[in-house]
Amino acid sequence: MQDHVRPLPSYLVQRFQGWKATTYAENHIWYRRLAEDGQRPRAMVISCCDSRVHVTSIFGADQGEFFIHRNIANLVPPYNPDGDYHGTSAAVEYAVSTLKVAHLIVLGHSQCGGVQGCHAMCTGQAPELERDTSFVGKWLGILRPGYERVAAVPDEAERVTALERESVIIGLENLMTFPFVKSALDADRMTLHGLWIDIGEGALLQFDAASHGFVPV
Repeated sequence: MQDHVRPLPSYLVQRFQGWKATTYAENHIWYRRLAEDGQRPRAMVISCCDSRVHVTSIFGADQGEFFIHRNIANLVPPYNPDGDYHGTSAAVEYAVSTLKVAHLIVLGHSQCGGVQGCHAMCTGQAPELERDTSFVGKWLGILRPGYERVAAVPDEAERVTALERESVIIGLENLMTFPFVKSALDADRMTLHGLWIDIGEGALLQFDAASHGFVPV
């Protein structure tokens, strides 16, 4: 391992030093309070790993305000306590049961590479994702039920966009299978939200359960 782990790239070192000399220096009391008092985030956001999805910038959030979990295509698996490794499920459990967040948000986005990969896999165009050795393919399998719901959309671009929004709906549906999530919702201790953002247009849509569609925020 010692032959492969290297010092941080110089541009990141410079950015850190700039942050320490400005943002941190001007707000060091607040940072120390966060460190001493612990985190009390108001919301958990499950978003995509995509570098273009900047959750804190979108909502103008400060440090300590959001508990953010990112994964490929902002997916949430169904509740499955099988003793295996479950990063997303663990994050949800910690946010709901320990941090007791007031809001749980699933945030999808346009031009999602993970969703495009799922679409390619479901249409037989990505055999490499079907292999047992593909972590990505196995993960994207969570979205297969969503593809089945949009498969009849004739235009491919519209179908992929619909599948991006299905990734949010699937996440909301699967969250409801977690007993501690359902308990928090039933006790009115937490609210559940589904969002989809168009990166290029800066438009944010939210899932409306009554119409089972997405409406502008």
